[in-house]
Amino acid sequence: MTAPRLILFSIPGLRTKDIDKRTTPTLFDWANRGALAELTPTFPCVTSSVQASMWTGVGPDRHGVIANGFYHRDRREVEFWVGRNGVIEAEQIWRTLARGSARRTSAAWHAQNIKDADADFIVTPEPIHEPDGTTTLWCYSKPVGLYPQLLDKLGHFPLQHYWGPMANIESTRWILKAAAWLDQHHRPAFHWVYLPHLDYASQKFGPDSPQSRSGLKELDDALTVFQAHLDDMPDGSEPIVLVVGEYALTDVTGVVFPNRVLREHGLLEVIERDGVENLDMGKSQAFAMVDHQFAHVYVQPTLPPAQRRSLAARIVDVFRGVPGMAAVYGEDDRACVGLNHPRSGEVILLCDDAHWSAYYWWFHDDLAPPFARTVDIHRKPGYDPVELFFDPHTKGIPLDTSLVKGSHGVPAEEPRHRTALMCTARGGPVQDGSFHVDRDVKRICLELLGAI
Repeated sequence: MTAPRLILFSIPGLRTKDIDKRTTPTLFDWANRGALAELTPTFPCVTSSVQASMWTGVGPDRHGVIANGFYHRDRREVEFWVGRNGVIEAEQIWRTLARGSARRTSAAWHAQNIKDADADFIVTPEPIHEPDGTTTLWCYSKPVGLYPQLLDKLGHFPLQHYWGPMANIESTRWILKAAAWLDQHHRPAFHWVYLPHLDYASQKFGPDSPQSRSGLKELDDALTVFQAHLDDMPDGSEPIVLVVGEYALTDVTGVVFPNRVLREHGLLEVIERDGVENLDMGKSQAFAMVDHQFAHVYVQPTLPPAQRRSLAARIVDVFRGVPGMAAVYGEDDRACVGLNHPRSGEVILLCDDAHWSAYYWWFHDDLAPPFARTVDIHRKPGYDPVELFFDPHTKGIPLDTSLVKGSHGVPAEEPRHRTALMCTARGGPVQDGSFHVDRDVKRICLELLGAI
């Protein structure tokens, strides 16, 4: 008997209501071969946290990925999109499969926090930042020679189409072509594939906009090409397909500026140099690391413990009642949202689902630091969806937060926050019903692979 193989497509923004015969015929066919169910994402409902929950079967309070970024208290530094797998503190599916009695190979495409993981095959962006400020296209790969092979067959991964004003379907198409190549040549038992395309139009225009419907069709067309690859397998060993919606987006009509609020209350300091303002983490009593619809507020770590607790309590009071803010959690009640972890901020801010959080600390745009008008995912102390837009007048990223029409991140408490889970295996562990990312996805994968 042939050992089962599984391909998991991890798709941000995919909801059950998005799947229909006319717009998404391939997804519709997959759902009708097996099952389509509702999935509740783990809070925070953002990429890095949800993916870590998917791989480990536990939540952020145990695996430690409390956002898309981290604040390193010891060196006063925010680090977004860190890439390295060591930040995940719980056993991941790659290791579970590798140490089983019947070892199963695994692959991961364009995952967050995946570098150095136990998967046998890994490809994820790792552009080279040259001393002169230019960027050279490249990808981290495991084994080291894997990306050069793909480069020879497919050309460079189109990083400019993966994020920024030029983000489009081309990045997803490249990932699918590369995954098909790997499937043809190496046949990993478990194949995890991230497809980012639905995120772009949903953030720029809203999740139910005509542009988002067009994005659904573009994605499904690309999956149709991948299905043709599966149909062409000479031995007929077509793998099971599992589709996981990472999180759902909602329409947003406003924005919250936590760092401006802290500055107004005398808690955040800036350094003015060369006519611009930069955040002074060393002198600030507190600052906010924002991420879509929530934020971690970190209190100055050099303060005595009693003073830090008093300041955190004051910050909770400051943000209660701020327009667009749905809830504020202090250090003693972070467990209410599954973020009782040492990496978390002393205070957790949660927007309502019609607002998102921007990292800006300046009050006048002419004081914004130069990196604010660039695609700079590493220097900004927070996620910046405005990087999806382009200002032809300044030839850079605009500073108009009202451009953003969709966001995500709030707890998936309402049906509109839930996503799609589908599987082509009939009668398997995915049936009609409701599932959770942290407690179910890893288990489902292992069950489909016969590993439990």
